[in-house]
Amino acid sequence: MSKVHSVDPAHYTYRVSWSPEDDEFVGTCLELPSLSWLSASQVDALVGVQNVVTEVVADLVAEGEPVPEPLSERRYSGKFNVRLPSDLHRELAIEAAEHGLSLNRLVSDRLARN
Repeated sequence: MSKVHSVDPAHYTYRVSWSPEDDEFVGTCLELPSLSWLSASQVDALVGVQNVVTEVVADLVAEGEPVPEPLSERRYSGKFNVRLPSDLHRELAIEAAEHGLSLNRLVSDRLARN
């Protein structure tokens, strides 16, 4: 969570997708997943959820509550740990050695292709 005064709601990550259950488009915000907006139009679903997020952020700030930091403004180390079956670990290590690569480089290259 970020400081209560420094978040621009336009920096959040918004998505619009079709909802078969509602027979409308639904606009959502990744940083505030409990919020959404339904509309027959994709554009209106996006505008609707952006307006709701702006209102909620203003309320959080007014109440002195923490405001989620936009994903786009977060800093990432470039490191994360992955657990995998030992046989897959062995296969990847062998493949990396066959190609003269580190295991890290092999896995990173594979992830970048997907």
